[in-house]
Amino acid sequence: MKQFKYKKNKLSLVFALLFFIVLIPTLQSQTNSKNSKKDLENKKKKINDEINEINSMLSETKANKKNSIGALVNINMKLEKRQDLINTINSEIHALNKDIKQNEKQADQLKSSLEKLKGDYARMIVFAQRNQDAYSKIMFVFASDNFNQAYARLKYMQQYSEFRKKQAVEIITTQTELIAKLKELKEQRHEKNVLLGNEEVEKVNLSSEKQEQEQVLTELQKKEKELKTELDKKKQDAVELQLAIKRLIEAEIKRKLEEARKAEEAAIAAKKAKEAKENKTKVAVKDKNPKTTKEKVVIDVKPEKEKKENLFMPALTEETEALSADFSNNRGKLPWPVGKGVICETYGEHEHPAIKGFMMFNNGVEICATKGTQARAVFDGEVTGIAVSPTGGKLVIIRHGEYLSVYSNLTDVTVKTGQKITVKQIIGTVATDDEEGKTSMNLQIWKGQKTMDPSGWLYNAR
Repeated sequence: MKQFKYKKNKLSLVFALLFFIVLIPTLQSQTNSKNSKKDLENKKKKINDEINEINSMLSETKANKKNSIGALVNINMKLEKRQDLINTINSEIHALNKDIKQNEKQADQLKSSLEKLKGDYARMIVFAQRNQDAYSKIMFVFASDNFNQAYARLKYMQQYSEFRKKQAVEIITTQTELIAKLKELKEQRHEKNVLLGNEEVEKVNLSSEKQEQEQVLTELQKKEKELKTELDKKKQDAVELQLAIKRLIEAEIKRKLEEARKAEEAAIAAKKAKEAKENKTKVAVKDKNPKTTKEKVVIDVKPEKEKKENLFMPALTEETEALSADFSNNRGKLPWPVGKGVICETYGEHEHPAIKGFMMFNNGVEICATKGTQARAVFDGEVTGIAVSPTGGKLVIIRHGEYLSVYSNLTDVTVKTGQKITVKQIIGTVATDDEEGKTSMNLQIWKGQKTMDPSGWLYNAR
C-alpha cells in the first residue's frame, strides 16, 4: 500500500514538472506575443501621427508656390516615416503569421484529442449497453471469488460510471475550445488580409512620394550654385549662433563661479569673526581671575583648505545638485519642447539633403512644426539668458542644476531672465521662415561646456 502511495506521489510530481516545462513557456509566449502586438500597434499609431504632422508642414512649405529646401526636408522625413510604417506592418504580419501557425497547431491537437475522446466514449457506450441490465451487474459482483474481489468490482462499476460522465464533460469542453480557437484563427486571417492591404496602399504612397522627391530634387539641383551660396551663408549663421550660445553659457558659468566665490569668502569672514569674538571672551575671563595663570592666547585662524575648482562649472549647492540628479534621472523621459513636431535635422555632422558632399553640423536637433506652434520648457529650472539670435529670432537658456537647455529661433518670448520655470511652461512661439514656409526651432542640451544629443533625452524621440 505504501509503495502504491509512493508511486502515486511520484506520478503527481512528474505531472507537475511537465506542467511547468510545457505549459508555462506557452503562456509566456502568448503574453509576449500580446505585448509585442501592442507595441507594434503603438509604434504604428505614432508613425501615422508623425506622417499627418509632416503633411501639415508640407502644405505650408508648398504654399509659397516654389520648390524649396524646406519642402524637400519634409518629403524626405515623410519617406523615412512611410518606410518605417511599412516595416512595422511587416513586423505585425510576421507576428500574426507566428500566432496563426501556433493556433493552427493547437487546433489540430484539439481535433485529435476530440476524436480520441469520442472514440473512447463510443466504446464505453457500447460496453454499457451490453451490460446495462441490473441482473448482469449483480451477477458480475456475485461471481467474485471472495469479498475483496466483489468490493473491488462494485467500486470499478461506480468509477466506470463517473469516468464516463467526466469523458462526456471533457468532450463538450474540448469542442468549445476548438470552436473558440477556429474563430480566433478566422479573425487572425482576416486581420492579416487587412494588414496586407494596408501594406500595398503604403507602398503605392511611398512610390508616389519618391516621385515627388525626385521632382523637387531635380528643380533644386538646377539652381545648385545659387543654393550653395545660400547654404554657405546659413552655415556661417549657424556657426555664429553656436558661438553666441557658447559665450552666453560661459558668462553664466562665470557669474555662478563669482557668486560661489563671494559666498565662500563671506562664510570664511563670518567664521573668523566668530572665532575672534570667542577668543576675546576667553581672555577677558582669565584677566578677571588673578589666581589663574596667564597664558598667551594665540588666535589661530587657519585658512580654508582650497578646493579644486572646476574651470567650467561652479561647485553645486544642495538645491542645484538635487535638480541636476533629477534632470539626469529623466534621460529619455523629457517632454518635447513643442506639443506636436518632428525632428527634421539630427545632432552632429550630416550631409545636406539636396547637395551631395555638402556637410552641415548641428549642436542640437532641429524640430519642425506647424505655424504658430508654441515652445515650452523640457524641465523645471531658471531662465539664465535671453538674447537675439544671429540667425534671427530669439534664444532662451534655462538652467537645470549643472545642465542647460537652449531654445533658439523663437518669437514672442514670454519669460524673463531670473524667472523660475516649470516643466512644459510656455516660453515663446516657434518662428516661421516666410520665404520657405518652414516653422522650426533648435533645441540644445549642455552639461557645462559640453553639448549632448537631445534626441537621447526626449521621450520616444528615437
